[in-house]
Amino acid sequence: MPPEELAGRLYEVFAVLGPLYRRVTRAVELKAQVVGLPMGIRVVLELLRMSGRPMTVPEMGRTLAFSRQFVQRMVNEAAERELVEAIANPAHQRSSLIRLTDAGRTAIDTLIAEESGLLERVDGDLTGADVDACVRVLTNLLDVFKDVDVN
Repeated sequence: MPPEELAGRLYEVFAVLGPLYRRVTRAVELKAQVVGLPMGIRVVLELLRMSGRPMTVPEMGRTLAFSRQFVQRMVNEAAERELVEAIANPAHQRSSLIRLTDAGRTAIDTLIAEESGLLERVDGDLTGADVDACVRVLTNLLDVFKDVDVN
């Protein structure tokens, strides 16, 4: 597809993605409130769960496209709730690694399981190839904006 035509079609993706993102975020916020998990903490727990390994606060900030300061506040709140803990970082003395505690893993696993139930309501004849294509397009779009400073 020629670049000028592709740009217009990709704009269609953004036109759908914005409202979808805001509605999903609100639905997740409402569900998280019921569980007692603020959205910012939930995002940190989800990232740690998905990565499968401890991460530094700056690394989380870059991955999430949030400021380091915001991530630090969320990590501090999560630590107060005993959902995460800091451990020594052999690669850097001043930047601890943050990992999920058992309570943190249970909290995020429970929330994701409940949300997965909502996603099972998606109707249609979507295939694995459709989802693969969607992920590929969104990943390419994300890559275009990877250098945007979020601080």
